Amino acid sequence: MDILEKIKLAGLVGRGGACFPVAKKWSAVAQALADKAGEKKCYVVCNAAEGEPGVIKDDYILEHHADQVINGMKIAVDFLSAYAKASADKGVVKGYLFLNYGYNKKLKKKLTVLLKSSVIEIFVKPPNAGYIGGEESAILNAIEGRRVEPRLKPPFPTTAGLWGCPTLVNNVETFYNVSLVEANRYENKRFYSLTGDCPREGVYDLPESFSIEKILKATKNYPKFPFFVQCGGGAAGEVLNSRQLKRSVQGAGSITIYSITKNNYKKIIKSWLNFFMSESCGQCAPCREGTFRLGEVFLAEKTDWVLFNNLLDNLADTSVCALGCSVPVPIRSFLKNVYPQINQANESTNFTTNIQILK
Repeated sequence: MDILEKIKLAGLVGRGGACFPVAKKWSAVAQALADKAGEKKCYVVCNAAEGEPGVIKDDYILEHHADQVINGMKIAVDFLSAYAKASADKGVVKGYLFLNYGYNKKLKKKLTVLLKSSVIEIFVKPPNAGYIGGEESAILNAIEGRRVEPRLKPPFPTTAGLWGCPTLVNNVETFYNVSLVEANRYENKRFYSLTGDCPREGVYDLPESFSIEKILKATKNYPKFPFFVQCGGGAAGEVLNSRQLKRSVQGAGSITIYSITKNNYKKIIKSWLNFFMSESCGQCAPCREGTFRLGEVFLAEKTDWVLFNNLLDNLADTSVCALGCSVPVPIRSFLKNVYPQINQANESTNFTTNIQILK
């Protein structure tokens, strides 16, 4: 059985956040090579940019399982090389490990040894690229030496990625899982980042089927105080109350715990808005201007909730990339799922007025 069939049978999905089926993405790149008569070049890129608040799993994986990650990349290179050679006289498949600037400082020596005599090289994420520098098409722009910002899609990287060639972009954990699948050792587990108001912050390798509640209990992180969680994607993750923890964790596998009594909720929302505003690449007006205006409206003496809601809709509907589109997720889910539990007497009248608009 070839690796693509193994990946299909394993039901492997990407671990970067979008949960796109891995076999489908690999097949798309292979098909693009077959469709492009005379196409000789193809690229494999490992996204190790990791910049979401509360997401620390890729750092952990590279520190403890770098050999498996690199092996997964080599498996992808070998798989696509066959298609490149079938569509031209000589196939060329090259790999890049797009590495977080901070991770490179501590892991460069180990990774350099693992990559010796391979077609894969390290490309360090520019230190000023910010969170958006980890978006897959922004990564391609960085490697090409262009402005680090997302590309308009289509075309997708699978058909027109690096220098217009078919390009496979997968996350660190995805390539780690590919290595396990190839060795018949994949057990439908994934890594979870646990941060926030919990005694045992860290990264845990647990079954993908575990509910949020089960993860918190298995890691001895289930709070004894009133709390809520933000799951899936750092600042962009969905916010859930303590009665909504029977579901599994989606996205990037993060769980951030917030104490209801310790935290100021306006400050939490402000921190989310500040993150989105500071990390916007500035390419599209909805994200560039919308995140700034959201902060202005939210912090005004009297918040215009109708305008606030309209700005959220505009960001979700018209932003170029997932950063802008995800802005409404934490805010709306917080106001819907958690805010009703808060003692409104402890909040300003401005914050409690017309909250229903945002639900």
